[in-house]
Amino acid sequence: MSDEQGCPVFCQAALAARDRMVEQLCALPPIATALDAIIERFGTDKVAEVTGRTRRLIIGSDGRQKLQSRTPRANLAETQAFMNGDKRILVFSDAGGTGRSYHADLASKNQARRVHFLLEPGWRADAAIQGLGRTNRTNQASAPLFRPVTTDVRGERRFISTIARRLDSLGALTRGQRQTGGQNLFDPADNLESTYAKDALNRWFGLLFQGKLEAVELARFQDLTGLRIEGPDGGMVDDLPTIQRWLNRILALPIGLQNGIFDEFLGLVEARIDAARAAGTLDLGLETIAVESFEVLSDTLLRTDSVSGATTHLLEIEIARALKPLTLERLDQLEAASGYRHRFLCNTRSGRAALQVPARSLLADEGSRIVRYELVRPLKRGYLTADQLAESSWEAVDEPTFRAAWQTEVDEALSSLKRERLHLATGLLLPVWDKLPADHVRVSRISARDGRSLLGREVPLHAVGEICSALGLDARPDIAPESLVAAVLACGRAMPVRARETLMLKRSLVNGAQRLELTGWSAAWLDWYKAQGCFTEIIRFQTRLFIPLEGAAGILAKLVEQIG
Repeated sequence: MSDEQGCPVFCQAALAARDRMVEQLCALPPIATALDAIIERFGTDKVAEVTGRTRRLIIGSDGRQKLQSRTPRANLAETQAFMNGDKRILVFSDAGGTGRSYHADLASKNQARRVHFLLEPGWRADAAIQGLGRTNRTNQASAPLFRPVTTDVRGERRFISTIARRLDSLGALTRGQRQTGGQNLFDPADNLESTYAKDALNRWFGLLFQGKLEAVELARFQDLTGLRIEGPDGGMVDDLPTIQRWLNRILALPIGLQNGIFDEFLGLVEARIDAARAAGTLDLGLETIAVESFEVLSDTLLRTDSVSGATTHLLEIEIARALKPLTLERLDQLEAASGYRHRFLCNTRSGRAALQVPARSLLADEGSRIVRYELVRPLKRGYLTADQLAESSWEAVDEPTFRAAWQTEVDEALSSLKRERLHLATGLLLPVWDKLPADHVRVSRISARDGRSLLGREVPLHAVGEICSALGLDARPDIAPESLVAAVLACGRAMPVRARETLMLKRSLVNGAQRLELTGWSAAWLDWYKAQGCFTEIIRFQTRLFIPLEGAAGILAKLVEQIG
């Protein structure tokens, strides 16, 4: 409002509130750097500092700050104190990470597992590898646990993305394989310059132009970032900004706005990555599978190179893995740290327990949000959309029931080894790479506790026969009935069964339940199939033949034995 002379009238209460706020802000202590905050919190007797600082402020015995001078030999003494276990916390910088080792060396007194917090990733991937390599070296008692640290400002994903991309690139150059530099430290969704992210950005621009985004409108986005999406003719320009340019402009936006934009963009990225993972086409590079032991059950020679004599083999191996379930104590710690609202669930069919926590919503290509939840279970984590959760057998239960079911599953996991069979194509793979299934790309290193290892590309069970046929092999590896049943139930693809007739075993959904169905049989042998344990059901005036889930492997074994 204005007075009679047209001068603005100020609210005295508002001015007083402003002055009080400014007074309180000026009275706040300065925000310490991460290094100074750690030293102030834990003390110099517990923190070893290996940096290039020649002076630092510390808290004296009288509680007052004082300036302490540091000589170049201080870094050597601090390193020795940490390796001897006299100081349990180590903070080092680029200057202190050159030519030194801080791993759990078998020759040092301090052999505790290192938990390496990456506070400032920086832009240089080689510097990040050099720093991470200080705590992960040979002759160590245990491998370190790396923890990249970021705030809730989504723009910081820009820096993590750069490190993730360059670590993968550097790993491909130095070792000839991706993920070597990163050691699977980052998730595929962390790389915001991947093909999935670029495709998601193009779709994000389309949704922005159509006005289907909630975080920002087209006109405001163009005014704040200076990026032109709309052309002079009113249509969307063909030459859209690159993802690097878009990411840099997002960093200049207010924090609340950039968080909203990133949430919608990451929803598109994760939707594409989840779809690729479900289809088996997500290329994660080389993955190391640590097992207790493995046994080669069969070895099929696929090809012998006529020049070098190198061979390509298809191995069927059985691996035994020790399960490491999430205990209730650790679950309670995660609940307290996350602060998320959660629900206790139990599966009415299997009796398994799961903790339901909120997850980032996915963004469909048409702009609609897909609400989803994360289910934390003792042995794995997974995501379900709200519709999938409503249609599933997961039901809310009270806490005592949940904890009892959780503990039962943990006890079962700790009491036995998990055994599974898989096929691995090893040896000279490049000449037969195009014969391997394109919809399942997974390169693995099977590493046993006794030091043995196998490196190759995993082959799904349904593709074993196709590969042998493509390479002109008459003899195909025999597939155990247990593996056949497990593969059909897991992947849902029909697989051949060599019985009296050419049969196909497939997974069918009948009355809301999964069944094993045989197709290709003739009516003349129907009574014989039923005598072996199969059963029939007339559905839509058609007789269909099924194998009971319980004891399916034994029934299949009977069918195969009667070949004639």
